Amino acid sequence: MGNLSRRDFLKLSGVTGAGLGAASVLAACSGGSGSSDSGSSDASGKDVKIGVSIWSSTDALGSLSVDIVKKAASILGVETTVVDQGHVSEQVTASAETLAAAGCNGMIICNSADSEMTSVINTCNENEMYVTQFYRIISETASPDVYAAAKSSKYYVGAVHEDEVLNGKTLMGLLLEKGGPNKTGARHICLEGWTVGDATFQLRWQGYKEGLEEWNAAHPSDQATMTEPVYANTSSAEGAKVTEQFVNTNPDIDALIVAGGGGDPLVGSIGQLANMGLTGKISVVSTDFLSDLADQLTSGGIFAESGGHFCDPLYAFMLTYQACTGKLEVKEGEFGAEIKFPYVYVSSSDEYADYEKYFVNDAPYTDDEIKALAEKSFDDLNKAATSLSIEDVKTRHA
Repeated sequence: MGNLSRRDFLKLSGVTGAGLGAASVLAACSGGSGSSDSGSSDASGKDVKIGVSIWSSTDALGSLSVDIVKKAASILGVETTVVDQGHVSEQVTASAETLAAAGCNGMIICNSADSEMTSVINTCNENEMYVTQFYRIISETASPDVYAAAKSSKYYVGAVHEDEVLNGKTLMGLLLEKGGPNKTGARHICLEGWTVGDATFQLRWQGYKEGLEEWNAAHPSDQATMTEPVYANTSSAEGAKVTEQFVNTNPDIDALIVAGGGGDPLVGSIGQLANMGLTGKISVVSTDFLSDLADQLTSGGIFAESGGHFCDPLYAFMLTYQACTGKLEVKEGEFGAEIKFPYVYVSSSDEYADYEKYFVNDAPYTDDEIKALAEKSFDDLNKAATSLSIEDVKTRHA
């Protein structure tokens, strides 16, 4: 296979993300039809099947996440299958059981809450299936029992995630300094969350609060406020409903933080503001890149956005692949491998153009580079991940 762009790869392979019922997932993991890509055996001669448990394989971030995993899997000769679980706890835990019953050697998962991981880890232990988190990590302080379960497991590989607190502080700083209808700073900020108790949201919320507290401490005569979160889950309709509620109950609102949820809540929120004639009058920041982000930045639908590179799941896949093939040793008594990605921030269409060129129109890694990632030591893999940026890709592919 040549070094195809992500879009060309998808056109040729016909890969699309799709939610699957249990029966079709079982067929896919067993080599039947479904959202499964069957590859040849890996270099060691061992067949590898890796499942992906994700909130949605069809929204903006979810589809990119699944696409790059499927590309890497095809290059490495790995079979994959995808289960959409909507960040509903029962479905999150059931996804691990489904993939284990299908005979998958490993899985990667974007869970909703730390508490779900106890059941997931137990399922993986019972079925000797490796598991790596992406966009998530278990909190040692908030969830010590779950953290202990991960440490004692021979099959919990680790986690790939971002510095969510810094992300929250950075977005809050952008709003306070340059947000609001006059771009002189927002002062009445509403907060839209996605799921109560979600570990990632809690960290982002901590960052928003820290940024707000630092501003207010430094500007006693120019105070800003932020509402308690109202939750929209992962639904566009609920995002629109929450936004309408904020506008109706907070007449001074000049900024809205849509904390995340995969992209659909953000779509609903900016659509509702447009319907109410408030585009550009209320500054919207979020942590989910949309496919039309360049247009939204130009129109004022979105003021600023942070996003991962959708490479968290790629690196989680790599860690799981290495565990399945014996290159990465998983040790009882150790929490596991941790990779912390830097975020990308864009606040103009020009900034987004570079992101789109190097991360959407083309995958940030060529086929040969993906093969090389699979052979790296953990330290080198970690260095590759933490150096990944728009400038890094531009330099490598110049």
